[in-house]
Amino acid sequence: MAESEPFIRFPSRRSVVFGTHAMVACSQPLACQAGLDILKKGGNAADAAVAVAAALNVTEPTSTGIGGDCFCLFYDAKTRKVNGLNGSGRYFILIHCITTYYVRNVLGIVENRIPLLNINAATVPGAAAGWVDTVNWFGSGKLKLAEILQPAIDLAENGYPVSEITAWMWKDAEDELLSASTNGCDMLIDGHAPRCGEIMRMPNLARTFRELAEKGKDGFYKGRIAQAIVDTVQSKGGVMTLDDLASHTSDRVDPISIDYKDATIWECPPNGQGITVLIALGIIQSLQESGKIRDLSEMGHNSAEYLHVIIESLRIAFADSTHYVADPDFCDVTKELLSKASVVEYLSKRAQFFDPTKANVDVDRGSPVKSSDTVYFSVVDDEGNACSYINSNYHRFGTAVIPEGCGFTLHARGGGFVLEKGHPNCLEPCKRPFHTIIPAIATRKDELWLSFGVMGAFMQPQGHVQVLLNLLHHSCNPQTALDSPRILIEPRGTYLTEMSSISYVNIEDGISDKVINELKKLGHHVKIVKDFKREMFGRGQIIEQKFDPKSGQRVWAAGSDFRGDGHVVGW
Repeated sequence: MAESEPFIRFPSRRSVVFGTHAMVACSQPLACQAGLDILKKGGNAADAAVAVAAALNVTEPTSTGIGGDCFCLFYDAKTRKVNGLNGSGRYFILIHCITTYYVRNVLGIVENRIPLLNINAATVPGAAAGWVDTVNWFGSGKLKLAEILQPAIDLAENGYPVSEITAWMWKDAEDELLSASTNGCDMLIDGHAPRCGEIMRMPNLARTFRELAEKGKDGFYKGRIAQAIVDTVQSKGGVMTLDDLASHTSDRVDPISIDYKDATIWECPPNGQGITVLIALGIIQSLQESGKIRDLSEMGHNSAEYLHVIIESLRIAFADSTHYVADPDFCDVTKELLSKASVVEYLSKRAQFFDPTKANVDVDRGSPVKSSDTVYFSVVDDEGNACSYINSNYHRFGTAVIPEGCGFTLHARGGGFVLEKGHPNCLEPCKRPFHTIIPAIATRKDELWLSFGVMGAFMQPQGHVQVLLNLLHHSCNPQTALDSPRILIEPRGTYLTEMSSISYVNIEDGISDKVINELKKLGHHVKIVKDFKREMFGRGQIIEQKFDPKSGQRVWAAGSDFRGDGHVVGW
């Protein structure tokens, strides 16, 4: 489909999908089926999530892959606890003396961050270890990794028809694939991006998955694949070594949370931006409790009054999170933000910046940027477990560099570092960059309520807040909560560190002209977004746990974002 064609030709709708056993919600139907196959073989939500992640690498490499990073939240129905996995990679080890000075004066990078298509934006990929550790830490123990990866291997070897939105994104990155490395044709058909409905085969990626299945993490971080990564990186002027890959580990992390209304919202801790969601929700709750604003349930859904509260709360939350949130192993400020006492004090102070009559022009810390190149998916199983999972290349195909014989691109997560001495996200050896990708879970009295997420770089916390408020204040079901038009605030500048007192507000097609005019009167700088450009508003998935009022039987209710190619499957 051409970009000039309308995104929606005529009014359409999706229904909530219900099931009583298990469900998968993701942005690619074939990947959903891969997860469902694993669930029906006796795997649990974590096993199926890894099957989905691998299948998405095959069917949506424009957003995700084993050459990227991942994060996961797992709700354990037996313990009623939420567990976290940080599968993000670090920058390179100390012997390289990687510093801002080195990057500027030796590597010749003059920008305020590493350009996303520069090979040095490729940090160590964490996804492969993350997949293995997800299965080892949270899996059922009933299935081997080879069984879990087999659906993706079959898709890669036998081929699959490329879906509509993925084909459009692939075409948009065609030149990047051709110019980034000599192996670009591995992800093209006769030198061009696969067209919608065209069969794509990825035999080298299947080979990579087989090696991971047979050898575990060593199959990726040592041996043939590791050597191919290092050879390719160094041939393009990069400094990654075999030791960098061999030393990589995932981390088990304690999720962070906030109570909002009758729910507890769980996010991964920094180096990710999940804390932005909690800060924004805390500010909104503080404003309601103090009487500074009406209860959001009394406001018209997506009215100017309602959207003004969301915009301003997010703007205040971003002002600090994009400046101060970093790898907590390197940043004391990040540790302070994670302190319960500090958060309570912070929320009460920051809520004072909200003005119900006008846009705030005095928030001068970091601002969000727009992008939409990640996959989020959710899986629940018959035991009541849930796996909220996110995997990303960061910016389409990441660096678009393909290691020889491997079939995947290297991500560009090093673009999250700031090349500014003293900045919390300043580039340092062995440091994890600021991360945008965030899965989420919501509980009620320690019982699972939601497994959910919205992909799309700095859209993600904004999407989390908006779909949650749709559910909690406006009685939306999972599908209508996702279908509702969204807003996205962004800076006028290009980079995170370019301070701007006034950020743009992108308004998705579907919000009324009356509301848009009222937002302008409040001082918001508004841009209306239509057609395929609305991909910036992300693609979300929600699975909700409900119970039949008569029998008490569990019922899963799920929705999948119409902005993507995906859907929900279950039984």
